Amino acid sequence: MESLSKTPEWWDSKWFQYETLVSFQYENSVFLYFLGLIPLVFLLRFLLFVNFRQKIEVAFFARTLRSHWSVYLRFLPDLLMAGILALLILALARPQKTLENVERTSEGIDIMLVLDISESMKLQDFKPDRLEAAKEVAKGFVSGRLQDRIGLVVFSGEAFSLAPLTNDYDLLHRFIEDIDFQMISKSGTAIGLAIGVATNRLRESVAKSKIMILLSDGENTAGNIDPFTAAKLAASYRTKIYTIGVGKEGRVLAGTDPFGNDQYIDNSMDETTLRTIAGIGSGNYFRADNNESLKKIFDTIDKLEKSEYKEKRYKNTSDFYQVYLVWSLLLFLAWLTLKSTFICNPVED
Repeated sequence: MESLSKTPEWWDSKWFQYETLVSFQYENSVFLYFLGLIPLVFLLRFLLFVNFRQKIEVAFFARTLRSHWSVYLRFLPDLLMAGILALLILALARPQKTLENVERTSEGIDIMLVLDISESMKLQDFKPDRLEAAKEVAKGFVSGRLQDRIGLVVFSGEAFSLAPLTNDYDLLHRFIEDIDFQMISKSGTAIGLAIGVATNRLRESVAKSKIMILLSDGENTAGNIDPFTAAKLAASYRTKIYTIGVGKEGRVLAGTDPFGNDQYIDNSMDETTLRTIAGIGSGNYFRADNNESLKKIFDTIDKLEKSEYKEKRYKNTSDFYQVYLVWSLLLFLAWLTLKSTFICNPVED
């Protein structure tokens, strides 16, 4: 919508452009239907009075009668009157433009996503594999937040902070997209260390709510921090922890061999540790065994941890009917002027 501060002057031709007319909100839009009656009014006038027009009988020789462009000027008063009526109808419809400003305030939530990128995340019980499925769901989760700050920690045998707490969601999308198994060379699953790194990011947060979402498919096999000690440390900083166990138990597709044959391995998961961590962190433990269930888990967390927003809306409405009233007055003065010229029929008028 065009800024009201850049509104053209009343004499500008933009007022009669199609783009301008359709951009208005009309307070009394029912009057616009009368625009279609204007041609009917003049047609009815012509049909009713064509046989009752007063004439002065004047005889001319045929050789003296010649066509001249000035004869068409007799239609000018009717055209001006049609324009006057159309402009008055537009003014009665009250064309308006409204600028709306929205102020949204929120106490916000600080969220750390903690993603496992160990070798077991290559298993293909998810499509295309566990890590890629987790990345897609994480991107959808980020996109669904408003004004919350989100950070990112990745871990396998070690853990490091990939993204600090930020509400630059485009940047987070790029970070998540770039996650791969080569980021950390040390093998293993350092769950306790990952919680410690995420807690370090959250400990100076002054947000009303602080959330950690830990996604892993294995048991703690690396790092120098016990997962339960790390969870207690996080809880001491008022951090709620949600844990998600990813993967199926038993025989799981691990890929194909050089000959294209499927390879399977026996997979197990330490759900007890993940459930205990969630209990210490006053959160919940979830189990995902396919792409759809993982998405539903993130949707559930998204609903559980919603920020409270306060919205203030300011509307600035401007009327523009005065423009069309001025133009109708000018056309009316022009119509009155023509009444005193040769263009009008003095017998009829």
